[in-house]
Amino acid sequence: MKNIELLVLDMAGTTIDEDNVVYKTVMNSVNDYGYHVTLEKVLSVCAGMEKLEAITSLLKEIGGNEEDASAIFENFSDQLKLSYQNLDVKPIDGVENFLLSMRSKNKKVVLNTGYTGEIAQQLLDRLNWKENVHFDAMITADDVSESRPSPAMIHLAMEKFNITRPESVLKAGDSVIDIEEGKNAGCGLTIAVLSGAQTRTELEKSNPDYILNTISEAEDIL
Repeated sequence: MKNIELLVLDMAGTTIDEDNVVYKTVMNSVNDYGYHVTLEKVLSVCAGMEKLEAITSLLKEIGGNEEDASAIFENFSDQLKLSYQNLDVKPIDGVENFLLSMRSKNKKVVLNTGYTGEIAQQLLDRLNWKENVHFDAMITADDVSESRPSPAMIHLAMEKFNITRPESVLKAGDSVIDIEEGKNAGCGLTIAVLSGAQTRTELEKSNPDYILNTISEAEDIL
């Protein structure tokens, strides 16, 4: 099997179960502006994207006014802070042990996300996940100038740990954009998981190496 040195794992839907609260909040904030979008539509268009870009793409898709995007994004950010305060956030089944197991085998674990650093940190705080215990670094949309599917976050993760061969990197996520990000970086393994935003049929379009129920099932592959 490929010698994987670095795992770059998406957060919501891949390692963390936050009950799609982010996409539900995108839906509500867009609909507050007089639109009528469903959660299903939001998930199929926006999954994995940086959120301002996601809202802009969604408006474009439904023939809305793209100039509304920044006001909707502000509304979204405010609503999300409130939602997070009373949200039950938990790790996806088996993931916490999986992270500890990978790190005990001297593999680096980087969490990456299309969220802002502030939102991502709130999630980690709710789980009580700590850097150098559960993961080695977190990279968010704030840390790079190009959002997914650009490989910028994966390249930054490789730089942090002096990993030069992309074939020694595994990228996992619950959206097509995650898999495209991994392929654009030349990752040795791309794994799509069914624990988050998109369905098997949607994920198959990106041709991942594996589609698993949860990322903890990757232990058998590694």
